[in-house]
Amino acid sequence: MSDLVVPRHAAAHARPTEALLKVEGLTKHFPVRGGAFGAKQMVRAVDGVDFEVAAGETLGLVGESGCGKTTTGRMLVRLLEPTSGKITFEGKDITHVGERGLRPLRQDLQIIFQDPYSSLNPRHTVGKIVAMPMAVNGIKPPGGVKKRVQELLEIVGLNPEHYNRFPHEFSGGQRQRIGIARALALKPKLIVADEPVSALDVSIQAQVINLLRGLQREFNLAFVFIAHDLAVVRHFCERIAVMYLGKVVEVGTREQIYERPSHPYTRALLSAVPDVTKLGASLGRIRLQGDVPTPINPPSGCRFRTRCWKAQDICATQEPPLEVSANGSVSACHFPEAAPLV
Repeated sequence: MSDLVVPRHAAAHARPTEALLKVEGLTKHFPVRGGAFGAKQMVRAVDGVDFEVAAGETLGLVGESGCGKTTTGRMLVRLLEPTSGKITFEGKDITHVGERGLRPLRQDLQIIFQDPYSSLNPRHTVGKIVAMPMAVNGIKPPGGVKKRVQELLEIVGLNPEHYNRFPHEFSGGQRQRIGIARALALKPKLIVADEPVSALDVSIQAQVINLLRGLQREFNLAFVFIAHDLAVVRHFCERIAVMYLGKVVEVGTREQIYERPSHPYTRALLSAVPDVTKLGASLGRIRLQGDVPTPINPPSGCRFRTRCWKAQDICATQEPPLEVSANGSVSACHFPEAAPLV
C-alpha cells in the first residue's frame, strides 16, 4: 500500500474506507532525443504520484504549468499508458487493461477537455457529438438516442431544439456545456475535468462551475478537477493535491491547504493569488528564485529545494516522504511550515 493512503485518512478524519479511485506510484516518462549527439533521454513528467478519490468526492489537482497535472489526468482515463505504478478503480486494477476491457470502463470514467473549441468535431452536429459515446458502446437508451441527447442538453442548460446545430454556432461556454453533456452520456461515476473553465471568460466560469456542482449533487459524481486557478479550486474542491515537477508535495482538505498550508511550495502558490480587497498593500508575497528545473534531470532529494528558502543539506540527499504534518495535511517536506496563514 502507498505511504500516502494511511496518513490521508488520518488527516481527513471520517472518510469512506473504500476508495472509488486509488493511484499508487503512478509514473509517466516520455522519451526524447537531446544533447550534441542526440542521446535518448527521459522526460519524467509524472514520477510517483499517490492519491485516492471517494465516490461523490472532488479532488483538486493544482500546480504550475508543466508539473504533470494533465498527464496524470489522461492516465487516469487511460488516454495515456502509464510507465509504472498502479491505478485501481472500484477495487479493480485498470493500469494496463486492454482494449476489450477499456470499453466497459469508459462508461464509468470520462473526461472533460480544457479547450471547448478543439475538443468538438466541427463537422458533426451537437446531436451526433453527444450521442457518439452511446454509439461506440452500443447503448440504446429507452425512448431512443435522440430523446436521451435532448435530455442531456437540457440538463446542462442548453436548448434541446439545438440538436441539429454545429459547434461553430455556439459560444465558448455553450461548447463546454456540450462537452459536459457528452461526458454525462454514459452515466459515469468519475469525471476527470482538465482545466474545464480556463479557456472561458471569467463571467462564464462561475456558471460552468455551478453547473458541475449541481451535476455532482444530482448524480453523485466524483471529480478529479485539474486547474491552476486556486480561487476556482477553493470554490469547487473538497480536497486538494498540490503537484510540483511530477510529484505530489501536499494533500489536504480545503481548509488545511488554504488556511494552514504545510509545504513551502503550497505557501508560495497561495501567496501569489491576488487579493482584490487589498490592492496596493504589501501582502507578503513569496517570490521564488530561479526557474522550475527540467523534468529531464530533476534535482536530487526534494525537487523543490533549488527554489526553497528553507532548504538544508538533508533536502539534497533524502527525498522527504509524504507524512501527516502538524497542520493536519499530508506533506512531503523535511521542514514543514507550522504557522497558519494570516
